[in-house]
Amino acid sequence: MAEDPEGGGEKTEDPTSRKLNKAREEGQVAKSMEIPSVFVLLAGVITMYAASKLMYRNLAGVMRNDFNFETIPSFTITDLVTLLATHLEIIALTCMPVMLAVFVTALLSNVAQVGFHISWKAVEPKLSKLDPINGFKQKFSSRALVELVKGILKIAIIAFVVYQSVKKELFAISNLYDSSIGYILVFLLKKSFWIFIKVCLIMLVVALLDYAYQKWKFLETQKMTKKEVKDEIKQTEGDPVVKSRIRQLQNEAARKRMMAEVPEADVVVTNPTRLAVALKYDNTVMEAPFVLAKGAGPVAANIRKIAEENDVPLVEDKWLARNLYRDVDIGQEVPVELYQAVAEILAYVYKLKNKTM
Repeated sequence: MAEDPEGGGEKTEDPTSRKLNKAREEGQVAKSMEIPSVFVLLAGVITMYAASKLMYRNLAGVMRNDFNFETIPSFTITDLVTLLATHLEIIALTCMPVMLAVFVTALLSNVAQVGFHISWKAVEPKLSKLDPINGFKQKFSSRALVELVKGILKIAIIAFVVYQSVKKELFAISNLYDSSIGYILVFLLKKSFWIFIKVCLIMLVVALLDYAYQKWKFLETQKMTKKEVKDEIKQTEGDPVVKSRIRQLQNEAARKRMMAEVPEADVVVTNPTRLAVALKYDNTVMEAPFVLAKGAGPVAANIRKIAEENDVPLVEDKWLARNLYRDVDIGQEVPVELYQAVAEILAYVYKLKNKTM
């Protein structure tokens, strides 16, 4: 494994999404140049084969129009410009299917690998790119060795496929001497087309393997040390110690607000010492009683103390206190299944205070 230059240890951790996004913004992605190359060649040749009749008809029409005359014509400058424009239009329309297929295939094959993203940082001029020492090192890097092996492999594959294909057609080729020029050309074009298709399909397998290698290599270079992962977590989510302190302060503030509202409660249901739940109900503005405050242990003791100091009745009901503490959050209304039990306690409290429901 590569050592961390800052001394943080080996880079053994998988890259985080944040680091991958940052690398993507800088134009560093897992990408194989073989895939668009193969697909572009394949799309171009297949399109030429599919549109061969159209291309032949257009080009033959141009040739017949240009060379089918009885006498040498005389052209004015206007005639020459018109003739040039006509020829350019025909040639453009003839080549348009191939150019369009090549453009769309190149775009889709790149988008399929890395998605659609424009990285301006990747095209920014950098003086480091002109460093001859780094350039010399890259010539003898592991990437350069892989590219060399890949190039030799491609040449070997192409040579083998061409040799096998030509070997199978030797008998047919030996009989071409008695054929017309047109037939020989058509024969050579067809055989060349299918040889090219075979080569492209085999090269497609090589391209997919190269993409898998490039992705693995990219993820290896993006790996992080444990220290880098911790530092990134601190940057994105904040220091755990600071976050814990903030949560502690927030809980204390919420507890103080809750305790300040206990004197407004109608009753405090206890368990009798471990739990305490303060309830409030005003039938003029509320549809059901709601939990004003709740707590366990020391918090429950504090709620009971404040309730006693402010003459808020304490009612012991273990079952109700346990269910209210477990199922109802502060500020929430009492659920329907607890209505009856709460209503009985409120009725008892109102009776003590000489109130009516």
